Amino acid sequence: MIVKMIIFIVAYLILAPILGGLLAGLDRKVSARMQGRVGPSILQPFYDVFKLFEKESVTPTRVQDFYVLIFVLFVIASGVIFFAGGDLLLLIFVLTLASAFLIVAAYSSNSPYAEIGAERELLQMMAYEPMVLITAIGFYMYCGSFAVRDIVVGSSMPFFPLIGIFLGFAFILTIKFRKSPFDLSMSHHGHQELVKGLTTEFSGKTLGLIEISHWYENIFLLGFIFLFFANGTWWGYLIGVVVCIATYFFEVLIDNSFARMKWQFAFKSSWIVALVLGMINIFVLYLIV
Repeated sequence: MIVKMIIFIVAYLILAPILGGLLAGLDRKVSARMQGRVGPSILQPFYDVFKLFEKESVTPTRVQDFYVLIFVLFVIASGVIFFAGGDLLLLIFVLTLASAFLIVAAYSSNSPYAEIGAERELLQMMAYEPMVLITAIGFYMYCGSFAVRDIVVGSSMPFFPLIGIFLGFAFILTIKFRKSPFDLSMSHHGHQELVKGLTTEFSGKTLGLIEISHWYENIFLLGFIFLFFANGTWWGYLIGVVVCIATYFFEVLIDNSFARMKWQFAFKSSWIVALVLGMINIFVLYLIV
């Protein structure tokens, strides 16, 4: 068991940034084709990060880089907990702490654009956290455990009993993946009014680390989608992987189909989805389990 856990952790640490970077490259390629363009190479995200590491990092304060480093370590730790088969609640709290350090890093720059981005990041956290917690509670009610290792070897697929929670979690993934219409705090289009918002004052290696951390984060967030289909069989795992890929590119489709909404809409819609889909699903589980 311990050897298997170590293998999964090492595989995550090595493969997650590679897979995350390839997903980012495919994202840009597919987005370009949707807009009638050829688009960059699938490997372009890796080239961009390599260039960032070659540049000189210019930051307003030294403490900013320290906060970003802690953010990266906590994001990676979240993924390690997931792929080690750890507790979902612990994972969620560690990931929330990571986001808090990124927000503090943005505030420490004393840039008005970064501060606006930090404020919007806080609003986004308030928007998606309820649904994330409901997801963990749903898995516990159906599988009897918060541990990932127990959920993936369950005898039945959680998808159908947790379909409302699945749809709610897929909804807030638009926020977590930083896609339109909810790319409020860290615009992926530099010409928009936020001027990159949260990361306006980050550059060089610091910005490169943030990009890599998003690749790590995206992989284990898709791992949540995988859990809905894990039933201890190879075909359940295969369905889970296919749905993970389909979900990601559905988010890309949404990103290219909607303009950015106001923060009020993001907050209200996320809480409505959590209350309607999430809580109704929890209530149904309470009745049948």
